[in-house]
Amino acid sequence: MSIKTIAGVNVDVNDEGYMTDASQWNKDVAAGIAAEEGVELTDTHFELMDWIREKVATGDTLTLRGIGKSGVVDAKQFYKMYPGAPLKKATKIAGVPKPTSCI
Repeated sequence: MSIKTIAGVNVDVNDEGYMTDASQWNKDVAAGIAAEEGVELTDTHFELMDWIREKVATGDTLTLRGIGKSGVVDAKQFYKMYPGAPLKKATKIAGVPKPTSCI
């Protein structure tokens, strides 16, 4: 584990760059991580991140199918919002651990 400065905030991250303390997350940190990941954030991104953070906080498992049924976005929109590795990028930007389903 190491400390990384993102948007002027020191945050604890693991070897893959995922935050290890979700309480250090805020919208500025999310914007900093998104810029590193090549994602331009919109209000829909923040709405989905709130949904993701809530699910993780309650112990739910995140899946692509679950995100598609979130009521925030469908699967097609999700892939457009986070091109490449959508679940990895979305959770990283949302400041939560990488889902165990992601390699």
